Amino acid sequence: MKRNWLIWIPLAAFAFIGGLFLYGLVQPKDDYVRSGLIGKPLPAFELPAAVEGVPGLTNTDFADGKPRMLNVFASWCLPCKAEAPFLEQIKEQGVEIHAIAIRDKPEDVAAFLAEHGNPFVRIGADADMLVQLKLGSSGVPETYLIDGKGNIIHQHIGDIRAEHVAPLVEKLKEAK
Repeated sequence: MKRNWLIWIPLAAFAFIGGLFLYGLVQPKDDYVRSGLIGKPLPAFELPAAVEGVPGLTNTDFADGKPRMLNVFASWCLPCKAEAPFLEQIKEQGVEIHAIAIRDKPEDVAAFLAEHGNPFVRIGADADMLVQLKLGSSGVPETYLIDGKGNIIHQHIGDIRAEHVAPLVEKLKEAK
């Protein structure tokens, strides 16, 4: 009789672990790595052009009094492809968007832009992810809103979707 309950121990352990797994799936997550630079100036950087015909990018491009968006992306990133139409919508609303291409080849960036459009005024190539790390970026895509003095005022982690367009544009307009 005592041995009958022993067969229930593995089943109970499995049910407990499964319950923890399901709990983890349904709980909202905010465990992204946030940049420690929010409210601070962009770090100094100078990136060569990621693709022919579009200028490279430096931190000084952001300090002329005009708020801008900085998008960190990669041609091989599926969420980056998903956010492309929404970046076009943001551009159409008069927002100037600069970008940093992570671990990419010029021909791959060119193919990405040809297929998904180019909302970017400048694109810097960050082959070794050094600037991405300086920004405190935890992955791609990520978007930073930069005020006219070159300070990071907001970090959007993950792809931009339809519901993010208006709030991001509004935050940038308030940043003057």
